[in-house]
Amino acid sequence: MRFCDECDSMMHAEGGTWTCRACGNEAPRDAADESGMTTTEGQRTDERSRAVGEGDGDAEAVPKDCPAEDCDGDRARYGTMPKPGGSYEVRLFTCVACGHKWREA
Repeated sequence: MRFCDECDSMMHAEGGTWTCRACGNEAPRDAADESGMTTTEGQRTDERSRAVGEGDGDAEAVPKDCPAEDCDGDRARYGTMPKPGGSYEVRLFTCVACGHKWREA
C-alpha cells in the first residue's frame, strides 16, 4: 500500500503507476518496493472499510509512534474510512501497546 505525498490518501495501482483518486497525484510503480507489500484476499469492496477494533492482531500492525503522552508504543493497527463527501480517506489508528485511538486525514 502506498499513500499520496500530496494529500496522504491511499493510492491505487493502475497500470505502471500509483494513482491517488482523491487529488489525482501519480507516482511510478517500483517492483522492488512492491515486493515487500502484502495483499489481503477478500477485502471488502463496499464504501466503508471495517473500523479498527479489538481482535485485529499484532500481525496487521504498522510502524507508527503513539501520540499518547504516557506511551512509548511504536506500532499501531489501522483501518480506513471515506471522509464524508468522498473527497478522501481518513486513516484510523489504534496503538498496540496502550489501545489509544487517533485518526489522520
